[in-house]
Amino acid sequence: MRDLLTLPAVWVLAAVAAVFAALSPQFLTAGNLINVLIQSSAVGIVATGMTFVLLTAGIDLSVGSVMFLGAAVCGVLVGGGWPWWAGAVAMLAVGPACGLLHGLAITRLGLTPFVVTLSSLFVIRGLGLWVSRTRAMNLPDDFRQLATERVLGVPVPVWLFGVVLLASQWVVGRTRFGRHVLAVGHDAAAARKAGLDVGGVLVRVYLICGACAALGGLVALAQLSAVSPTFGRDREFDAIAAAVLGGASLFGGRGNVLPGVLVGAVTIQTVYNGLNLIDADPYSYPVITGGVVFLAVLADSLRNRLRGGRP
Repeated sequence: MRDLLTLPAVWVLAAVAAVFAALSPQFLTAGNLINVLIQSSAVGIVATGMTFVLLTAGIDLSVGSVMFLGAAVCGVLVGGGWPWWAGAVAMLAVGPACGLLHGLAITRLGLTPFVVTLSSLFVIRGLGLWVSRTRAMNLPDDFRQLATERVLGVPVPVWLFGVVLLASQWVVGRTRFGRHVLAVGHDAAAARKAGLDVGGVLVRVYLICGACAALGGLVALAQLSAVSPTFGRDREFDAIAAAVLGGASLFGGRGNVLPGVLVGAVTIQTVYNGLNLIDADPYSYPVITGGVVFLAVLADSLRNRLRGGRP
């Protein structure tokens, strides 16, 4: 609880919620708050994978494109007569495959994560456009059940988000691999001298990030029940913003999954939801969202400087 209350993003979320509650009476209704949580699930799952990468002082700019390629593969298979669950499985396989390629390119070829994932942002999206022939594809109603079904009264996307959060927090905070991830992010050279398999750690975190991108894409696709050429576009920025809002350092070695990613994802989605409710100009969305993220990161940076920590 103490960590939660000292997280700047919590206070930013409270302030944002208070503003939208004052501007729109619909904002604080139970139905809308549940919708915010459901809509936060996709970006939150992707942001969880992004957090693993950020903890190693890396970055993955391709997650939005990975989401689209997986969706394109799923749409083509389902449209070709495959059962919806087979398309979903194929989509989930695309993410780890892309993540594995990123990890190998970074560790075996010595390329920087920024260059590798920036390049694959365009290559993977181009591959997705080729697979889908740039056409929109509607999915059967059975596919949408993943977004509408409830278990014990809780929507399935929220269950998936919760499981990913808890499992990831356990990995980061309770396992040897989690300690190795933090050690690599803090000082990769020192970790290598200490005998850690730095390359193996990096391959696994990018594989995890790819898997989370695929699962987050599946959740988002189920909510839309259609594949469009713009699916997943710019979602990498939402994922990075949610992770950084949650306290993950872009310099590596610092951050957590809970409560960080949960608060960050809900904050991002709250901004989008509130702007939609007050019928704001769509062109203002990135400006306002960017301002909110900047304030939260600035507050976190100032807090760490006062404590004598790294920014």
